[in-house]
Amino acid sequence: MLAVSDLDVYYGESHVIHGLSFEVAENETVAVMGRNGMGKTTLLKCLIGILPAKSGVVRIGGTDVSRFKSYDRVASGMGYVPQGRMVFPYLTVEENILTGMENVVDKTVPGYIYETFPVLQEMRSRRAGNLSGGQQQQLVIARALVSNPKVLLLDEPTEGVQPSIIKDIAKALNKLKSERRFSIVVSEQVLSFTMEIADRFLIIEKGEFVYEGTKQTVDTAKIHSFLTV
Repeated sequence: MLAVSDLDVYYGESHVIHGLSFEVAENETVAVMGRNGMGKTTLLKCLIGILPAKSGVVRIGGTDVSRFKSYDRVASGMGYVPQGRMVFPYLTVEENILTGMENVVDKTVPGYIYETFPVLQEMRSRRAGNLSGGQQQQLVIARALVSNPKVLLLDEPTEGVQPSIIKDIAKALNKLKSERRFSIVVSEQVLSFTMEIADRFLIIEKGEFVYEGTKQTVDTAKIHSFLTV
């Protein structure tokens, strides 16, 4: 569903992502884990088209989107949940969700969104800026999902979210992925969360993958060693 080949990304003169290649199968969740500053956010920003790649190829379902703008990548089947949530604070919850539906003919919030995130239905007329951090995180996930993505990118979705809401988000993602058949790439530092949702784990260190494991074979102690300073 997603294929990345020989991806190189620079910040100015700094070479941040070094020739990364990986694939994500249909309905698979891949967790990209590592400490701050190792390239997780840079990788996701490049995949969605916010940052340009110096070289390499990104394909969604076989379509080369490497030169596409962000909105064209969304139209091609990529959804993005940025780090720090980035809601439109003065728009209502429902208006925020509707901003994700530019490429959808029917501009009605799908029933499965409110069924999965009932708090958003309860607060659909409230300004998004008045929601808690966990509620805002559910909102931006919902906003990304209404574009019907083939691949959902989530950047540090547990950051600043209380543990009970983290569990709810993991449960919701597993349910939605099963029902709607999309793939997930999640950048994260919280291993307990990724163990709930991920099928495969990739550890990034200084812009390169240094470890790979599946849910069945993953060495949690080894992953912890990469996540701790």
